[in-house]
Amino acid sequence: MLGVVALLLLLWLALVVVGFVVKGLIWLVVIGAVLFVATAAFGWLRRNAGT
Repeated sequence: MLGVVALLLLLWLALVVVGFVVKGLIWLVVIGAVLFVATAAFGWLRRNAGT
């Protein structure tokens, strides 16, 4: 499970970087950032729920 969350975090981070590099894709930065934060929160909650 932790591997999937880490993979998703890397994917969302890549979307943010692509959005910054390519002009006109600010919407991609916003979507990537929102998904990154949501995935990080989900992973953090799942990790803490196991203890």
